[in-house]
Amino acid sequence: QLRVVESGGGLVQPGGSLRLSCAASGFSFRYYNIGWFRQAPGKEREGVACIDSRGGITNYADSVKGRFTISRDNAKITVYLQMNSLKPEDTANYYCATVRGDYSCSRYAHDYDNWGQGTQVTVSS
Repeated sequence: QLRVVESGGGLVQPGGSLRLSCAASGFSFRYYNIGWFRQAPGKEREGVACIDSRGGITNYADSVKGRFTISRDNAKITVYLQMNSLKPEDTANYYCATVRGDYSCSRYAHDYDNWGQGTQVTVSS
C-alpha cells in the first residue's frame, strides 16, 4: 500500500508563503491521483487541490485558486502544494491523500482511500 507523509507546515504571517510536501513510499505511485485537503477546528474537511496521476490535470477550490499550486514529481515520489498570499482563514491541518486513478481528479474526500497524518499550517500575525 502507498504511504504518504506530509511536511512543510509552520507559522507564517498573512501574505506569506509555504510549500508543503507529500512524500510517498510503496509501489506504483505514478498510477495514483493525489489530493490535498485541510481541516480547521469546527469545520468540515475540505478539498484544496488535486492532481491526476499524469500530472496534467489539476483542480482547485475557489478559495485558493490563483494562490495555491499543486504539482508532482513522480521521479522524486513527491507531491507539492505551493501556497502563496496566505490568509488567516487558510489556517488548518493539511492532509494529502491518494487514490488509484488516471484521468481527472477529485477534491471529494470520500473518493480517497489512503491518507497521511497531516501537517499544521498557521497563518497569523
